[in-house]
Amino acid sequence: MKLYSLSVLYKGDAKVVLLKAAHDVSSFSFFQRSSVQEFMTFTSQLIVERSSKGTRASVKEQDYLCHVYVRNDSLAGVVIADNEYPSRVAFTLLEKVLDEFSKQVDRIDWPVGSPATINYTALEGHLSRYQNPREADPMTKVQAELDETKIILHNTMESLLERGEKLDDLVSKSEVLGTQSKAFYKTDGCC
Repeated sequence: MKLYSLSVLYKGDAKVVLLKAAHDVSSFSFFQRSSVQEFMTFTSQLIVERSSKGTRASVKEQDYLCHVYVRNDSLAGVVIADNEYPSRVAFTLLEKVLDEFSKQVDRIDWPVGSPATINYTALEGHLSRYQNPREADPMTKVQAELDETKIILHNTMESLLERGEKLDDLVSKSEVLGTQSKAFYKTDGCC
């Protein structure tokens, strides 16, 4: 599970404006990183441009998922992640980031802002903290613990059933032994 990009954009009437972005392109070769980053920015702007206000969507492109959330006030966020990253966690992250951003950056700066002029520094921290969704999101952490408990219980039940089968074998063998003992007892004529 990997997050590659987290972007905040403004969906204007004429164009989409990138306000702030954070990228983790460390998994790409050094010479590809700037091109990958440019492509992620382009993709984010294109997805926001084609999304309606007040919508959330996930767009699949090869091995990647782009999660977009465009609020009714034209503020938008895009997360680019791999296919394994949970959608619910991505949308939780987008909602959190957009709420924080709207509180810290004046609304009048959104249409004319740029990454250089917008003063919002929390994106890098969110991008690194949400790399592991189990640690960042309480619901995912609880779900993972439930899954682990379910596996443990399943294994315990299997071992109990195996023990039960072994006990059944012992009981059937003891019945055979009892029958043989009875036969020996009767044929030997001890009593």
